[in-house]
Formats: sequence, structure tokens, C-alpha cells
Amino acid sequence: SQYGGDIDTLVLQVYYETEYRLRVKIIDPAVVRYEVPIQTPVVQKRAEKTAYHLEFANETFGFTVIRSTSGRKLFETATGMIYANQFLQLSAFLPSDNVYGLGEHTTRLKLDFAYTVLTLFSGDVAPVPENPFQNLYGVHPFYLCLEENSNAHGVFLLNSNAMEVGLQPSPSISYRTIGGILDFYFFLGPTPEAVVQQYTEVIGRSFMPPYWALGFHLCRWGYGSVEGTLKVVDRMREKGIPQDTQWNDIEYAHQELDFTFDNETFGDVPSLVKNLHTHGQKYIIITDPGISSTQTPGTYPPFDEGLKMDIFIKNSSGKPLVGKVWPGPTVFPDFSNSLTASYWKNQISRFHQTVQFDGLWIDMNEVSNFVNGSLYGCLNNSLDLPPFVPGVLRGYESGLTYKTVCLSANQSLSQHYDLHSVYGLMEANATMKALIEVLGRRSLVISRSNYPSSGVHGGHWLGDNASKWPHMAISISGILQFSLFGIPMVGPDICGFKDNAEEELCTRWMQLGAFYPFSRNHNSRSSTDQDPAVFSEASANSSRDALLIRYSLLPFLYTLFHSAHTTGSTVARPLFFEFPDDYVTWDIDQQFMWGSALLISPVLEEGAVSVVAYFPEGRWFALRTGAEVIGTQRHVVLDAPSNFIPLHVRGGSVVPMHEGSATTTVESRKNPYSLLVALSGATSSATAEGSMFLDDGDSLNTYERDQYTFLEFRVAQGVLTSSVVKSGYAGAGSALLGSVRVLGLAGEPSHVTVNGAVLPPSSVTWNGNTKVLDAQVHVTNLNLPFTISWK
Repeated sequence: SQYGGDIDTLVLQVYYETEYRLRVKIIDPAVVRYEVPIQTPVVQKRAEKTAYHLEFANETFGFTVIRSTSGRKLFETATGMIYANQFLQLSAFLPSDNVYGLGEHTTRLKLDFAYTVLTLFSGDVAPVPENPFQNLYGVHPFYLCLEENSNAHGVFLLNSNAMEVGLQPSPSISYRTIGGILDFYFFLGPTPEAVVQQYTEVIGRSFMPPYWALGFHLCRWGYGSVEGTLKVVDRMREKGIPQDTQWNDIEYAHQELDFTFDNETFGDVPSLVKNLHTHGQKYIIITDPGISSTQTPGTYPPFDEGLKMDIFIKNSSGKPLVGKVWPGPTVFPDFSNSLTASYWKNQISRFHQTVQFDGLWIDMNEVSNFVNGSLYGCLNNSLDLPPFVPGVLRGYESGLTYKTVCLSANQSLSQHYDLHSVYGLMEANATMKALIEVLGRRSLVISRSNYPSSGVHGGHWLGDNASKWPHMAISISGILQFSLFGIPMVGPDICGFKDNAEEELCTRWMQLGAFYPFSRNHNSRSSTDQDPAVFSEASANSSRDALLIRYSLLPFLYTLFHSAHTTGSTVARPLFFEFPDDYVTWDIDQQFMWGSALLISPVLEEGAVSVVAYFPEGRWFALRTGAEVIGTQRHVVLDAPSNFIPLHVRGGSVVPMHEGSATTTVESRKNPYSLLVALSGATSSATAEGSMFLDDGDSLNTYERDQYTFLEFRVAQGVLTSSVVKSGYAGAGSALLGSVRVLGLAGEPSHVTVNGAVLPPSSVTWNGNTKVLDAQVHVTNLNLPFTISWK
């Protein structure tokens, strides 16, 4: 290596972990090198049967992973591997350039192989679509590859050091990292959904959010006071626009100090929280890891206690490293220290006694710093200025210290050089654990920085975007990438964080944002108000309508999050996940799906009143009217006036919903349920299936403690059957299924029955134009099976 420090003797370890998972590690047998401190499965026994086999090239120390069924080479290492102390390089030929992942960046969903170089290193870097390969807040060295025969596999490099990943037209991939070891996992799928499930089996399945977290969230850095915040909340209520959670940005804090509030402008914040809770709403505040180090001793417990417990990141001389963030000179908790979790919980618990927040928003945790390294500089040794510097922002002039702490800083588990990109993950872990202990119920943590397994502890927002049309369009790629990464609770700042949002843009963005898994409108103090109630009546009505649809679909969305939590399934889903045999879907990132059933086709261009949407094979029905789309496996021009986002349900689906309208999840959960049945065909042999997960939406570990109800719905021969897989949620016994809507029937049924009893004609409506059947079924006690038939 031209960078020195070559390691001459290596050991290649192979673990045949499961039928569909292979692990290959390349290590230095003489020295224990840093390995990423996340928990992964420990397998004691070699899998008896595998979907892969491995070939070795002893003369080049290479290996090839081969799919057994097809003989296709999935990962064939090339010559030229380098293994040095601060430079590790490995290249491999790939079977296809249909590759997705390797985040966090503002790339299109399908990655470009025209000699692209992607940098992976957590940084306080705003996303800019014009600079798609720049490193951003999160690091995810995982990709999914769709082979030409439509099989899918995934590859994960478990390494958290700064790295570059090159993509070449051959197609091939090149990894260049500056530390740790080469630790690869291979996932054989063979479906895209199975790949993500296998990946999350290694990194951990996503947390189960509280039901309220799926509602609409609103924030602004610039309310100015409690009164300014309540003014917007009241405006939303007056307009009847759904909102579950109000947030406050850092302006609430006294001199921007963590775990304080400004007595002049936010002195009445406890009454704000009481107001929200009285209306069935929640409250979330921001907190940063930077702790002020200049307050008078004995007056600021977060610093005094951290100093006493000795839990701050240290400089090379063993003293707390001092950087600079919002409150001025700051120190940073070392979340790799086992004592820091207790320290962090104490701060959260003490502040919660005054401000009854329901979740926390953790920002600036890349870790971000307003000075490079520290107020007193860095050692500028080979850690701060390594011999090879990946293409991080301003790395050519600052090494790896630009807008962060010294990489030579010491943490409990290793130097910051190794732990930098897992800092946000470790903070999220400590924050969620603290909230669970303090609240005694489920909570929500939204983090800016993230790493594989962050989804176990919380969600992610896509950072400081701008109020521009390209930023709205690229956000779909962003949420879909994080679906691959096992972080399904994800969304951007709706309407953009920076700049002033024009009404047309914000109206369209609110329509799209109503279908982000994490739906929050947020902007900065330098921008004008952009909450959905501030614009014209037409815009407010559009936002209200889109959000009311979201709230009606929350039983479906909640069930998808349950599946993500228990099986690793995706929530927001690329079309190619459902239709891998349809090559047209491989490039689509302007549409997306919720699960396998709902297709979202937003307007993403200024002035447009229609959208060109692709409909894969099968039957598709307009969500609102039930009308069927004529012709599939083709692009269709859909009308999309300014107040409308096209939404379609896939034939063969049963979608659980709520009846009526509600502006909070507290109210929506009181409404009866309904089922939307979209038939796979127009004959009597048509089928459909779906499921619904029910619990109280708030208690901890309801699935693990069997305190839930799970229903499976199947349609065959004109009969809808509900099978009760689990009946552990008592509340399902008093729940009401009010209605069923059936789409795609060939003709009007002569009668409809519920559990064998024929419904009166007054309870049944038939629309001959759209072929839609509506039946008021009034089924009580969902903990019992039921049947509904139409003949």
C-alpha cells in the first residue's frame, strides 16, 4: 500500500450462518482491531443447507459467492486487495448494476455505475440533489442488488470507519475504508423483501411506534414563544386539519442549553403541554448532545454531573474535549461509556418532571461542531489527518475534523476515529431507553445521524432540505432507501426546511407528505410560516383532505409497522419490491407503495395538473371512488388537479381502515373500523387477502407479552373470512367493524350476509358505474371470527 502499515498475514473466516445468510470476515490474526459494537446474531452451528456456495482463490486471497440455484456469481473479488493499518481496499465484480442503497445520499433510488464514488462518513451536511454523492448524516454500507433474472441479494459491510464506495460500469464495486476490519454479510433473498428481512435479522428489527406517532406532526424554528406556538396549533384546530403532535425547536431552551426552557418566551411551556394533552395531542422537543461547559459551577446539572461521572469525550490529554455548538463552548457525552446511559436518563427524567414531553428529537449528533476538531485544535496526527482521506466534505483542507470533533479524541470503547459514525446510533439507543424508563410507555425518538440498527431505537428525518421542487421529488428516494436500511419511520421536512415555501409547492408537498411514514412539516426561523393552515382556503382544504385519508388508513399503516417490527418487512416500498419481474419498475422512484396494497403517485412538477403513473400487472382501483384503471403494465396519464393526489389500491388486497373523520388518533381510534376489499379478478374465483394488528397503541411490548389481537382476512368464492390468529387485546372485543366496501365485482350481488344473516336492502348500496358494493355490516367483537358474503 502507498499509505504504509501493510499487514502481511491475514485470516479469512467463513460463517455459513443460515440457509440464506453468509458471513465472511478478513482479520489480522496478530492484532485485535476495532470492530463495530452492534449486536449481531451469534451462530454456533454451520447451516446444513444453503442457497449459496463459496469458491476460493488462494493465490489472490479472493473469494466468490455463488447462488446455488442459478450458478450466478453474486460477489467475485478482484485482484488488488489491500489490507493496511489505515487503508483497506477490496473490489468485486457484480452480476448486475441494478443496485440500491449505500446511503445516506441524495441519489436516485437506483444507483449510477458511471464511475460513481459514494462517501460514507456522518456529517452535518445539508442534502443537495445537485451534489448527490456527498456524505450526509447517516452511514449505511448495505446494498440490495436485483439480478437480471429478478432474483435479489444483499451485501452488508459491517465497518463504521470513514469510507468510499466506488461503482464501476463493469459492473463492479470497490470499498476503501480507513480502519476496522472487512466483515461482510451476504443475504440471498431471493425476493427484495426477503433480503431486507434477512438484513434486519442481523442488525435488529425496527421499534414499534406508538399509534400517535403515525399521525401528523408540526414544527417550526421560529414560533418565538409559547403564544406563537399555540397560535399555530389553534389555527390548525380552527381549520380542522389533523395534527397529533406539536414540536418545538431549540428556541424553547434558555440560551440554547439542553434540558432548560427560556423563562421569558417559553416560561409557560408546561401549560402548552397541558393544552395539547387535554386535546389528545402530544409534545416533542429537540435536544442536542453538546453540553455547555461554561455555566457557573453548581448551576447546570447536565455539565456538573457529567463531569463528576467522567462521561464526556476526552482530548488527547485526558480532559473533556471542548467544542462549540449552539450554547457556546460545549462538551459531548461519550455514549460508548456504560455510565452515560444512566447520566442521560437522569437529565431526561429531571427535565420531564417540569415539561411533560412525549418524545425527543435528537439533532447535531454526527457529532456536529461549529469549530473543526475543538476550540484548542487537534493533535493532527494520523487519526485526524489519515494518510488516505475519503471524499468527505472539505476533507482536502481539514482531514476528517471538518465540523466535528477531533478524530483522535478518546472514547470508552475506542478513538472517535472508529466510533464517529455510530455516535448518533449510540445516542438514540440511550435516549429511547431513558424515555421508556421515564414514561413507562412507548415513545418516539427521531435522530439525524444514524447507522445500521438505528431503526431499533427510533426514526430519522432527512435533514435540512430546501423548499424547492427537486428536493420534494428526491425525498421519495430518501424514504425508500431508509426502508432498505431497516429504518421505516422516516420522512423529510414537508415543504422544506430552508427558503420560503410557495403555496403551490407546499400544497403538493403536503399531499405527498401525508403518505410519508413519518409525516412532519418543519421549517427554519429565516423562512415564512408554512403550516398547512396558513395558506389559502383551497390549500388548507387540500391538506386536510390528504391527511384525513392518511388517518383513515392508519389501521393499515399501523399493521405495516407491526410487520416491520416482527418480520423486518418494509412499510414504504419501491414498486420493484412487489414486481421484480417487471423491468420498468426497477428505475421508478417517483411513485411508491405502502406495503403491497396502496400505490401513491404524487405530482412533483410545478404547474402540473396531471401525473404520468405506471401501473404494473394486475387490477388497480382508485382509492376514493373504487373505479378500476383500464389496462395495466403501462403508463397512464392521471388527472391531478391542485387539490388531488392519485391513490390506487391493488387488486387482491384487503385494507383495514377507520370510518369517519378525526383530527387526532385519540379520536380516530374511537371510530368504527371498515374493510376495503379489492378483488383480484371479476369472476367468482377472485381472491383478496390482508391483515390487521390491534393493541392499545401505547403500552410497551404488547406483541412480546401477547397483549394484542391479530386478524387475517381472506376472500374466496365471494366470502370474506376473518380468522383470529391472536385475541390478546381486550379492546378488540368492544371494537366495531362498521362497513365493508368491495371493488371489482362483475355485477350486482343479489344479497349480502353477515355471519349467515342477510342484510336488509337499506344496508347495501351498489354503484353500477364503478362496480362498487358498500355494505353496513355492524360486526361487534373483533376477537371473534366472522364471515361476510355476497352472492
